[in-house]
Amino acid sequence: MKILIINGPNLNLLGKREPEIYGSLTFEEYFNTLKTNFTTMELHYFQSNIEGELIDKLHEVGFSFDGIVLNAAAYTHTSVGIGDAIKAVQTPVVEVHISNVYARESYRHQSYIAPNASGIIAGFGLKSYDLAIQSFLL
Repeated sequence: MKILIINGPNLNLLGKREPEIYGSLTFEEYFNTLKTNFTTMELHYFQSNIEGELIDKLHEVGFSFDGIVLNAAAYTHTSVGIGDAIKAVQTPVVEVHISNVYARESYRHQSYIAPNASGIIAGFGLKSYDLAIQSFLL
């Protein structure tokens, strides 16, 4: 099973950015843990701060991978384009957030991803990624 994890803007700063919200591990460090925990899966990772690159990656793998775990970060609340890209591809997408976006600022309560996602996981820290990957095994 081929799964791609896509992280959006500022998630390249995990481990440095607001560790009280996002933790102290870099995503690369955590990705190694995911690969160790899910040895029967072929896990891939992509990160970009650029909206168009995220859309291009969804188009690239959205017909050939078995699942996509997407943390679009702030683009979740602003990008109709990413929402439309998810709707256009065949590969199921699970929306992920490290923090509980519904316990934060009200503008974070709107998702342009959710209407086209298979599911949403939020608020479990980096373990949200584990839960998303596990959802493809159901």
